[in-house]
Amino acid sequence: MQGDLGTAVMILVSFVSLLRTGIESLEAASGHYGFLYAHAAFVGGILVFLLLDLVVPHHYEEDHHAHAKHAHENRLERTGLLTALGIGLHNFPEGIITFVGTLHDVHLGVALAVAIALHNIPEGLAISAPVYAATKSRGKAFFWSFLSGLAEPVGALLAAAVLMPLMTQVVMGMALAAVAGVMVAISLDELIPAANALDDGHLPILGITLGVLVMAFSLWILH
Repeated sequence: MQGDLGTAVMILVSFVSLLRTGIESLEAASGHYGFLYAHAAFVGGILVFLLLDLVVPHHYEEDHHAHAKHAHENRLERTGLLTALGIGLHNFPEGIITFVGTLHDVHLGVALAVAIALHNIPEGLAISAPVYAATKSRGKAFFWSFLSGLAEPVGALLAAAVLMPLMTQVVMGMALAAVAGVMVAISLDELIPAANALDDGHLPILGITLGVLVMAFSLWILH
């Protein structure tokens, strides 16, 4: 359920806040072409994420179950470490997402951080479970799952170093639209399939609906 809520938050925020604000910023700076520029950045964000997913796939649910049933302990540990690497690289843009969202609105940044934290829970389990099964070491299991999560603050620091000196209305608008694209790609390519894999009934869509309602109400209160 926590993954469904995180998915709802990311999708709603992407379209209702980030992309809309990106369009408004770019139209104010570039006139009529701002709408086109914003959607180009949105699609660019999707393509960047999909390229990363092709280069470093991390279908950790499938890998974990397959190796847990058939592999030797050293292969289980290798599965956990490779999963940590893959998830870590995929977590990197999530740090950028949170930073850019916070630049736009602190309340939005908090909402994004909570949404990302929710879907990081099963990712951490996917890393720590095979490592613990192979090594019987809670320390190693915790260390590798923790290390993969460090990619997010690193991504935020990089975004701060790169974006802050260049920040203009155009850069902010393009960044917000691109981040919206990345968030939609993460939701559609990872979070929704993962939720459906865990429950083949109607629980995922109910969770997403509940998340949309809660997030919409929160945005309305904070507006």
